[in-house]
Amino acid sequence: MRTIDGRQYASRADLIERSGYSDATLRNLWADREANGHPAARKEGRTLYWELREWEAWFAAHQRSQNGVDRSGNPDEELPPAGQARVLGIDVSAISHYRENPPPGWPAPARVEELPSGRVREYRTRRQLWAYADSNPMSRSRAGVAGRKPAKGPDPRIALAAEVLAAQPDRKAGEVAAALAERHGGGLSTWKRIVTAARKQT
Repeated sequence: MRTIDGRQYASRADLIERSGYSDATLRNLWADREANGHPAARKEGRTLYWELREWEAWFAAHQRSQNGVDRSGNPDEELPPAGQARVLGIDVSAISHYRENPPPGWPAPARVEELPSGRVREYRTRRQLWAYADSNPMSRSRAGVAGRKPAKGPDPRIALAAEVLAAQPDRKAGEVAAALAERHGGGLSTWKRIVTAARKQT
């Protein structure tokens, strides 16, 4: 990290530490800067530096754009659990788990409907879900895992891995795990176990 003209600048090594992304991923983002709007760099000697505040603001916006959240539709429409799962790009079982074990920032329902069976159905608006996704960039990788209680039922991350395997059947398991870890956060070894479990199910 360097201070230049009174502002903090970060090298790629600093950005790797702050973002958790690999060197290869950050290099690819920089190479694709015309398409993704990556901030300009300042060269000092042989090292590139990025103004830290500008880069972090861009990175947060980039993560939001990549996290699979569906931002279409009426923001005030009240959605049942299946609709909430579609907006967030996670398995509907995660929404059910959230009732007993809500993750940080999970919004209170906008409306609760009592069903003939005696159970209740919770509705949330798209606006609430978008705000939750924006404040919790790791929400997809933590689907169904919140607080300290163990999640019940299937791990939604396995379904996510199964989708990637189905879409890209020729990719090696390790490559799929690395891609999932980079995109959604979490350890590579964890995602390798998830990919292995997804392969067993398919």
